[in-house]
Amino acid sequence: MPKQSLISIETRGQGLYEFTDHVLAFLREASSLREASSASGVLTLFVRHTSCSLLIQENADPDVRRDLQAFFKRLAPPADDPAMAYLVHRMEGPDDMPAHIKAALMPVSLSIPVMEGRLMLGTWQGIYLFEHRDNPHRREVVLHLS
Repeated sequence: MPKQSLISIETRGQGLYEFTDHVLAFLREASSLREASSASGVLTLFVRHTSCSLLIQENADPDVRRDLQAFFKRLAPPADDPAMAYLVHRMEGPDDMPAHIKAALMPVSLSIPVMEGRLMLGTWQGIYLFEHRDNPHRREVVLHLS
C-alpha cells in the first residue's frame, strides 16, 4: 500500500536547502509499517510551487551549491537587469519571472529507488529544494512511496 506525506520547508531566500534528513525520517516510518522484504519501491517527491525546484546534488562541498546559485543567477538575472528588459510578468518584483524561468528549466519532481528500506542515493548525493525567490517562503513537498 502506498505511503504519503507532506513536508514543509522554510526558506530564507534564494538558495539550496537540503532536506534529505526529512526524507529519511519519512522512509524510516514507512519502512517500519511494511515487512522488511517489501520495503522496496520508488519514492516520488513533488514540490507544489511554480518558483522553486527539486534537485539531487552533491552535499559534501558547499562550493557546489554556491556555484550552482551563481550559474542560475547569471542564466536568469533579476527582471530589472537590462538583459531581462523583454520580460512582461513583473507582478511580484524583479525576482518573480526569473524564478519561474529557473523552475521551468529544473525538475519539480524526483523519483528515487528504494531498496530494502534504503534510498539508493550515491555517497555524496543529497536532496534539495532550490528556492528561486528572494523573500522567505514556506514550501510544501509531497512524498509518495509506492
